[in-house]
Amino acid sequence: MGDRLKVFGIDIIKGSVRSRSRRPMYALVRMDGSRIESESEVSLFRLFRMLSAEQPDILAVDSLQEIAADQHELFFFLQGLPPQTRLVQVTGGERKETLQKVAGRYNISFNKFDPFAEARTTAQVATLGAGAEVIAFENESEIVVSRHRSPGKGGWSQNRYVRKMHGAVQFKGREIEQALVAAGLRYEKKETKAFGGCSRVAFRVFATRDQVPVSMYRGSDVQVRISGKRLERIRFRPLFAKPRYLIVGIDPGTTTGIAALDLDGNILHLASSRQMNMSDVIESLYKVGKPLVIASDVEPMPFTVEKIRRAFAAVAFTPKQDTSVETKMDLTEPFEYANDHERDALSAALDAYRHYRQRFQSLMKRIPPGHDLDEVRARVIRGQSLDQVIGDMNAVAKPAVVQAPPVAVDEKHDERVRVLDGMVKRLKTFVAELQEEVKGKDYEIHRLSARLKKVHTVRDAELAKDSEVVKRDAVIQSLKKRLHKEERHNRNLVKRLARIKKFAELSMDGDVVPVKVMETLTREGLRRLVEDVGVDEGDIVYVNRTDGWGRSVLKDLAELKAGAIIMGEKTLAGSDPQLLPSFREAAIPLLSDRETSTQIRGKQGLCGKDALDAALHRWRETQDLHEREKKTAMIEHIFKEYKSERGKEVKKGG
Repeated sequence: MGDRLKVFGIDIIKGSVRSRSRRPMYALVRMDGSRIESESEVSLFRLFRMLSAEQPDILAVDSLQEIAADQHELFFFLQGLPPQTRLVQVTGGERKETLQKVAGRYNISFNKFDPFAEARTTAQVATLGAGAEVIAFENESEIVVSRHRSPGKGGWSQNRYVRKMHGAVQFKGREIEQALVAAGLRYEKKETKAFGGCSRVAFRVFATRDQVPVSMYRGSDVQVRISGKRLERIRFRPLFAKPRYLIVGIDPGTTTGIAALDLDGNILHLASSRQMNMSDVIESLYKVGKPLVIASDVEPMPFTVEKIRRAFAAVAFTPKQDTSVETKMDLTEPFEYANDHERDALSAALDAYRHYRQRFQSLMKRIPPGHDLDEVRARVIRGQSLDQVIGDMNAVAKPAVVQAPPVAVDEKHDERVRVLDGMVKRLKTFVAELQEEVKGKDYEIHRLSARLKKVHTVRDAELAKDSEVVKRDAVIQSLKKRLHKEERHNRNLVKRLARIKKFAELSMDGDVVPVKVMETLTREGLRRLVEDVGVDEGDIVYVNRTDGWGRSVLKDLAELKAGAIIMGEKTLAGSDPQLLPSFREAAIPLLSDRETSTQIRGKQGLCGKDALDAALHRWRETQDLHEREKKTAMIEHIFKEYKSERGKEVKKGG
């Protein structure tokens, strides 16, 4: 991290963002580089004013809950920050830690009950690179240019006033477009035309808000609003993605065991596998961190472990003699492991950590606050002195090189040179081995790529064939469903044809007349009868029930020209009094089963021809009598009306 970062660190003193009555007050610590400029108590409104005025690089907090009650409020808070100010949660992103633990990595202690001490610590660790930046917007922004005031209801100068506003909006939109083109940003523009110019100009810019060379603006006629496109959920990005230093124990063999600890002795990774080669081990360790010490439980270090150690340029650690099984079990007793290989790897790592632990504890007392403990310990283990490490980390500029006076070279210096020359030769040999191994790997990759391409070609052909088969199966299933439906329809038609044929055969017998049975005197009952056997002109229909009847079904029966309707004696006796008059009006004969000698079996029945003719004859006689009475009543009614009108005219004439 740079030394001249401008950082605001805050911590809540009283109140809460969730409370409407007690609004929050914050302890604010302003830092420029490593220097604390000021400490003050501010409200949220005052904080935003200072952020807008000074535009720091980082606003550091230990918890997002202190500035926003929920995600919606957090989006609103981030929208109000200056474009170049990053919001950093120093206690981490998705997986948070305590502020005390984060500060401990830099040998910083503070009073956790003092808000100003917490704000000061928050700003310091953010300056040193701790925490994660809060990411809430995509790489896309929106600029909206619109009117700053309403045109109003109008007046003598209304048109001139509206034209002036719309012209100002259009002019401001063109200014912003020129700025975007000059910055080389890709954008989309949408104008809303209006009288005299534009009422609204919107830009969709494919860049983050801090890259947009336009500022928020409010004038007398025009306003400019800039907003970023929100992500679906808040994300976190490490402020300084530096890998952790590791103490690694490796147990080679048919089954390889790996154990990785941090410099405080916490287990970060423990695994074993039969299919793990050297490159797999290196890759798995790279994902966890940066190995500082590679340890083995035997002396000398196995060649496989030595190659892995050289790949990381790590410090080697081996015990003075091979570690016994009892010692391994004592070292790993507090921890859980899956097999003996993981136990051996873990015991090697723990033995190395135990070797360096006393040295780490003494360093803790000598390292000044504000330095990365892991970095200091790593450099000391690699052979640098503590003073040299602290000096290098505190140096702002590289000092000028001063020519040292010639010094006589002693035998120890010669011995050191010979050792270094031997190390260089061994490293060159190792590099040559690695280059040969890389060539072999490249050849293997090329061969496997060709094989994979061939497999992909065959697989693609099989997938195309399978896709065609699936389509054909879908077509077959659809045709089968249609076939089953047609077969059911065909069976229903065969049954209906058999009933119609039987009815026709009965109709040929001169002594009896066939009767078609309708369940209810409703349109639904008539529809089912028509679908079942049909209703032809002159057909005799027997009705089982009259509940739910209506005049519409009588109209339909009259249109079908049914010969007569037969009902049971009990059905007629208990029917609606309006039923018989309705049949009279529709001119449909309504007969009883007794007078027609009707017998019903299922959906068909028979009635005697002679009895039916006699019943129909009686119905027609009563129907004729009904028609005559109806006409007589109508004539009498007309005569009475005429007589009444004539009497009124005579009175008027007299």
